[in-house]
Amino acid sequence: MLKKNLLFIAPLLTAGFLPLAQAADAFQDDRWYVAPFASFVKTGGDRRASDGWGGGMGIGKILDKHFNVEVKGFYEGFGGDNGPWDLAGGTADVQYYFFRDKFSPYTVVGVGAMNTCASANCGVGVIGEAGAGFTYELHDNFLLRSDVRYRYNNNLNAHVQPGTDEFHDMTVNVGFVIPFGDKPKPATRAEAPIAAVPVAAVENCSTLDTDSDGVNNCLDKCPGTIKGSKIDNKGCPIRLVLTGQHFKYDSAELTLNAKELLDGIAGNLVAYPQKNDIEVQGHTSSEGTNAYNMKLSERRAKSVVEYLKMKGVTNKLTAKGYGETQPIADNSTEAGKAENRRVELIWIEY
Repeated sequence: MLKKNLLFIAPLLTAGFLPLAQAADAFQDDRWYVAPFASFVKTGGDRRASDGWGGGMGIGKILDKHFNVEVKGFYEGFGGDNGPWDLAGGTADVQYYFFRDKFSPYTVVGVGAMNTCASANCGVGVIGEAGAGFTYELHDNFLLRSDVRYRYNNNLNAHVQPGTDEFHDMTVNVGFVIPFGDKPKPATRAEAPIAAVPVAAVENCSTLDTDSDGVNNCLDKCPGTIKGSKIDNKGCPIRLVLTGQHFKYDSAELTLNAKELLDGIAGNLVAYPQKNDIEVQGHTSSEGTNAYNMKLSERRAKSVVEYLKMKGVTNKLTAKGYGETQPIADNSTEAGKAENRRVELIWIEY
């Protein structure tokens, strides 16, 4: 019977220690404990004895998620053909837990020594144990425990039992475990901080000036004001002065720079159409006669009107020449004359 039980336990031990090569997960419980127990002893046939009972106490320590170490002492007694048997001994055990939970199965091996007395014959021998069991947690500081062990005993020629010094027994142990101190709680995994979702700022039209004309969007009735134009209090253009070399010398033919400038103005007038009529005014410096300058300024104004219409401007455009009659700078200087040679766009208000 014992040999059959041994064959049953051996695979459990093998399976139990297969995970030894794997690193134990982080485990915080490393408490000391005491473990009183009662035992039923199924004696081997070589003792020629009846089964018996016993008990003992273990003191151990939890090492990590899988391992406990423990030392225990025990006493067992039973009757036999040559009188009563008394067994007293102790072992150092290593327990391997497959996992730790409310129900925790484990395997165990232990080695130690035992004093055996059969009637008046006594002797000290070595013992080795191997088995499997489980704990069941009723409370953080109280667990039920039971295991079944095969025990090998060699009395080292003490001749306690005539004919052999080797014995094979089976023990069934039932008891409880009392760990000392509070059970460490699993470390809570820090939650990754939740990034605050940026709240889109509610745009306030009173603080915005999209076309940079100095009138906020709440009051601006003419979005997309042409850069450089003079505006009214509603943000609408009333006058735009184009200065610089926009025509070839003594001619109404537009320069390349003038066309690029008028392309931008036309694009704006098309994108942000207004109903206002626009008077395109031509002005000259004082060089030449007044009559000549009047005609030259009118031709230049017409060139601008025709170019803007060609670019798709739908406002009513009127060309008018003013010659040298409305200077804005001193004609006695070259700089002043350059400023006076200009074209102005005037938005007509109704």
